[in-house]
Amino acid sequence: MTRAVLALLAAALLASAAQAEQAAGVRPDGTVTAAGVAIPYSSFASPQARAFFPKMLAAGAQAPPLEAPIERSRAFYDRLNSDRAARMRKRYPVTIRHETIAGVGADVVLPAQGVSAANRGRVLINLHGGAFLWGAGSGGLVEAIPIASLGRIEVITLDYRQGPEHRFPAASEDVEAVYRKLLERYAPERIGIYGCSAGGILTGEAVARFIAHKLPVPGAIGTFCGSLVTIDGDSAYVGPLLNGQGVPQHPLELRQLPYFHGIDVDDPMVQPGRSPALLARFPPTLLITGTRDMAMSSVLRSQALLAQAGVEAELHVWEGMWHSFFSDPEPPESQQAYRTIVAFFERHLAPSQEEAHR
Repeated sequence: MTRAVLALLAAALLASAAQAEQAAGVRPDGTVTAAGVAIPYSSFASPQARAFFPKMLAAGAQAPPLEAPIERSRAFYDRLNSDRAARMRKRYPVTIRHETIAGVGADVVLPAQGVSAANRGRVLINLHGGAFLWGAGSGGLVEAIPIASLGRIEVITLDYRQGPEHRFPAASEDVEAVYRKLLERYAPERIGIYGCSAGGILTGEAVARFIAHKLPVPGAIGTFCGSLVTIDGDSAYVGPLLNGQGVPQHPLELRQLPYFHGIDVDDPMVQPGRSPALLARFPPTLLITGTRDMAMSSVLRSQALLAQAGVEAELHVWEGMWHSFFSDPEPPESQQAYRTIVAFFERHLAPSQEEAHR
């Protein structure tokens, strides 16, 4: 090999190193830069999840943008969730009836095999996801069907008011109205509330409202893929990257959602995590997320804040899972999440008097 060739190779290596140094590095403020990133799907996730992941991304890519006409977005997500609910009902048999409770539309979901003896006198309230814009009806059924069937418990999923027609605290008012009505039939320690994404956020907001209005808190709650502080932190940037969407310049903030326009999003009634005194009065809380969820950091931070406030806060993070991953029933991770939710409420909701005396 001639000196000239060696010199050319050395120059090429130096140039390549210089380009890599420019592409990947750390700025003084801690920002990390990288170019040409290729991240494999997690080897710790199930084979079923690996096969499902590209299909999920392809379906999600058809979703209208946040600023699209609301009728278009609601129609899209209703089709998506109606298909999911149909698939769920084949696995998890239930009966469903529509009611109006305290002026709020609701679907009451019951296990086809009947409510278990242990769960007589217990009830769960589900608050569906959907960016406080969509998800009423079919979106709530997706979150309620597997829990009602597996847990053999009554689940009431609410069609709370959303944006852009309504603003905060309309949804919290609806949850409070239904909760007050249920308190006429159920002891608070036998009521559980849970929700995913916007529903997880609303669950925290509703409990904050109960406390402010001197209502007894429910026996236990679940905040999934959205929790007690706004979406921010590492996952707000890394989550979209891991889902093929690139790195956003700014995370999606609550104030960007029509439901919160003009609202002080730092108000503890919006972000209960802003108030340690408020959090200290929260009931036992189950938190669920996945490593590809843009809201993972919000959930992790919420769990830490609850623990600091002395609240029992149980955290589960599924490897390779995306935002609201358990909305699709096929992956084993979804089925594990359902069992986790059922077991948590079984442990923390007070039993009926008959069961307590056995």
